[in-house]
Amino acid sequence: MSLPTFRFAGSHRDIGLAHGASCASLVRRHRDLALARLEASGVAREVALAAAMEYRPYVVEHAPYLDDEIAGVAEGAGIDLAEAYLLQLRAEVYARVLGRPEASNECTTFAATPAATSDGRVLAGQNADLPAIYQELMIVMELHPDDGPSILMVTPAGQVSYIGMSSAGMAVFANFLHCDGWGLGFPRYLLSRYALAQGSVETALAGLERLPRASSRHLMMIDQTGRAISYENTPARGAAIQPLDGLAVHANHYLSADLADEERANERALANSRVRQRRAEQIFGDVRGVLTPDVAQALFRDRANVPDAISVEPGDDPQEHPLYDYITVTSVIASPATSEMWVSAGPPSAHPYTRYALSEVGPEREIAPAGDVGDGGQTADSTIGGRA
Repeated sequence: MSLPTFRFAGSHRDIGLAHGASCASLVRRHRDLALARLEASGVAREVALAAAMEYRPYVVEHAPYLDDEIAGVAEGAGIDLAEAYLLQLRAEVYARVLGRPEASNECTTFAATPAATSDGRVLAGQNADLPAIYQELMIVMELHPDDGPSILMVTPAGQVSYIGMSSAGMAVFANFLHCDGWGLGFPRYLLSRYALAQGSVETALAGLERLPRASSRHLMMIDQTGRAISYENTPARGAAIQPLDGLAVHANHYLSADLADEERANERALANSRVRQRRAEQIFGDVRGVLTPDVAQALFRDRANVPDAISVEPGDDPQEHPLYDYITVTSVIASPATSEMWVSAGPPSAHPYTRYALSEVGPEREIAPAGDVGDGGQTADSTIGGRA
């Protein structure tokens, strides 16, 4: 099984329109899910949508191309612009209305420089942990905008930014971090697309530091030159952590001593994050110097320490309400220098990886993945389908 996969090209408005139209049913499902989660916490629909639109001026000012895409998604999917913005602002709206971000643990990331891999290429990746229902919303998008690098990204339908890599050789992955001080500003999910539009980790880091950020986020960034940074931030502060002996791994708590005082995860979330952090450091450290995409896939399948495993399966930590049952909805490993990405359609311990290759250019169409990757790691060449 592989994720629905699409290629969109043209202006950012064109890309958004095609995204919305091609994925209309999934986008509307995503909208309904986002509103249901807020309504379950006592937030009325009209309040949530009004709050979402408060963030738009920051997107228009600092990344107008993303505003164009969001507006295109709304028109293409037949939803309101405020609803399309809500899809980019799940946690921020929660914090804006209720005064606190939604408590969650979301994701385990890694980056490996040439010193840590078997063949000198750079690798990065993420196990993305979200409410289980998001598994049915995930898609792969290949974007070819007229005015910037091409992007291969995994994201929930309707969300214009999440995790992936660019034709400029950048790969960006991200984790939830808990802190105080969330407010109006540039949304955390859009930080990934902002960074992917840059040509290097250095320029991305400089731009991210200047942004008026709305919320906290950790970004794992690496470029094809081998430069990697684990960038933790709050709305007001940031810390760049260098890889240790070529490796960086991150769960969902602050690692920088400079930001340790910002940590606000609850006791259970913090314990879960620390277990995953120690386990990731151990298993990735054990393969330092011999890391390959196949080895990274095996590591991301790790099931030690359930319910605090790196690959989270349904039922590991059941919640009373299904909207809050977190699992690994997808796992992604990127090799930006070779323009390859491997993606699972659910917890990698239960789903094979599929290989994708970022193509040079192409019209809007659905693309066929390169084939499921099992434990043996064999792949076929990527093919192009015929959807107009």
